[in-house]
Amino acid sequence: MTARSSGGPRQPANKQPANKQPANKQPAGTRPANRQPAARPARQATSASRQGRRHTAMTVVVLVVLTIFAGRLVYVQGLRGEAVAAEALDERMSTAKLTADRGEITDANGEVLATSVERYTLWVNQVDIAAWKRTSGGKVVSAGAAGAAAELAPLLELDAAALGAQLVGEKSYLVLKRDVLPEVWRAVRELGIAGVNADRVPERVYPAGNVGGNIIGWVDNDGIGQEGLERALNDSLTGTDGSSRWERGLGGQQIPGGKQETTPAVAGEDVQLTILRDLQWKAQDALDKAVADTGADSASLIVTHIPTGEILALADSGAVDPNDPGATEADSRISRALSNVFEPGSTAKVITMAAAIETGVAAPLDQWQVPYQYTTENNQTFKDSHEHDLLNLTTAGVLAESSNTGTVMIGQNIPQQVRYDYLAKFGFGKRTGIELPGESAGILHPADEWDGRTKYAVLFGQGLSVTALQATQAFAIIGGGGVAMTPHIIKGRTGADGVYTPTPIAAGTQVISAETAATVLKMMESAVDEGTGSAAAIPGYRVAGKTGTAQAWATDGSVGITASFIGVAPVDDPQIAVSVIMNNPRSSEWGGTVAAPVFGDVAGYALQMLKVAPSGSAPDVFATTFP
Repeated sequence: MTARSSGGPRQPANKQPANKQPANKQPAGTRPANRQPAARPARQATSASRQGRRHTAMTVVVLVVLTIFAGRLVYVQGLRGEAVAAEALDERMSTAKLTADRGEITDANGEVLATSVERYTLWVNQVDIAAWKRTSGGKVVSAGAAGAAAELAPLLELDAAALGAQLVGEKSYLVLKRDVLPEVWRAVRELGIAGVNADRVPERVYPAGNVGGNIIGWVDNDGIGQEGLERALNDSLTGTDGSSRWERGLGGQQIPGGKQETTPAVAGEDVQLTILRDLQWKAQDALDKAVADTGADSASLIVTHIPTGEILALADSGAVDPNDPGATEADSRISRALSNVFEPGSTAKVITMAAAIETGVAAPLDQWQVPYQYTTENNQTFKDSHEHDLLNLTTAGVLAESSNTGTVMIGQNIPQQVRYDYLAKFGFGKRTGIELPGESAGILHPADEWDGRTKYAVLFGQGLSVTALQATQAFAIIGGGGVAMTPHIIKGRTGADGVYTPTPIAAGTQVISAETAATVLKMMESAVDEGTGSAAAIPGYRVAGKTGTAQAWATDGSVGITASFIGVAPVDDPQIAVSVIMNNPRSSEWGGTVAAPVFGDVAGYALQMLKVAPSGSAPDVFATTFP
């Protein structure tokens, strides 16, 4: 039996009263004040640590960036300050070429044959035009492409609507008009329209037109010489271009007081020729008329000053006008007097006579019975131009009558190599060295290459070819006492410094003796007074000369006829040698008929122009015949 206590009901020993909570237990819904989750303090420490590290990293980055910027600033402003400033300035600089003036070409008296005039190429920046405006009283009165066109059109003589359309766009360089006169550009510039600019472009002009056109040549659109002296002297005529640099603003305008640099252009040399403009005109005019009268394909004429070798006129018919070279056929834009070759024919007989007299083979008054037809020892037969009975001619008479058979009879006694040597000494087979381009050397084969006929044919100007200048030179040698002067066409030059330098006159070369030259000249006078060249006579002056008719080869291989007359005047004081070469004349093939009259006309004009006194003595000629 279980004992019960007295005084009330008994409770289980392990139970607490119902209104009591366990000692370690909080009432429901209530946490102890000092209770925290186990991990919470560690997470808060990590977050704070991370924030600190981020702040530190940002600070370091900022410091590094600032250090870099500071270092760069020190480098740019301190170490490279001047270089950076120079680079910035260079980016603000604009550059323009200053074109050098091309040198002038004048005649012997300073008359201008080629010169350059000031012209401008007008261009625009379309972007600048679009932003441009003009204000007056605070109001816009003109603006953009339409406004600019309205102001420009009257000055440029252009349609305003069409011009306005040209000004619209985004191009920074658009040419509006070329060859603008200086006064027009000045008027345009005074308008002050932003984006309107101009380049100075010298334009080549030739005041004398086609006078000397075959000598002077012309320049192309790039200012480069084409043909003639413009081509041969292009480098010295061109000069050296300069440049101009200036500091520009945002709108491209020049900054007043900004940096400016200028390297002046150096003008080309001025060239003075030996040519006389009026004589050149006379020669060309006479040739053009002769070509029209005779039906010739073309003609050339040369006047040379015997004492100096100066070329006073070098003319071709139908000469090119350098102001409009395209209007002339290509083969007429060059000097045929220098490039075309032909057999000299009977004009070469004077060289045969000079060789015969110089070597003692013949004398002026030696007598020859000359047949119409003559056969050499190697059975080569030669004929005269006209059939005739046996003629009693002196050596002078053979030359005066231009007898082929008589010339062969005399010349066959000259050794073959000597024949060649005299032709070469008189300048055949080589260029003269004149300062013009396109000169041919002609054709003179070595003596040992001559066949059985050629060795005789060369005695009367066949079997070889020459230019008009070479043929003229041979007569100048005879007129000059046997001395060969180098032909030249440049009298002198004036540099950019204004100093004139004359062309040195080279010493001549004695080709034949003065006595032989005087003898042949006297024989040639008989050809004018009594022989085939009578139409070349000049009233008041003694003239010596020789006619010629021979074959000529064109560039296409065809063969034609060349009729010529070459002479010297005055005989008593030789000053000029003049050649007239007619190519394929239709009215007559004889030089005495078609060429000699042109010689008389032009040579007479030249003597008057040079103020050469009339001859003071009557002709003193050799007898040409004997009983």
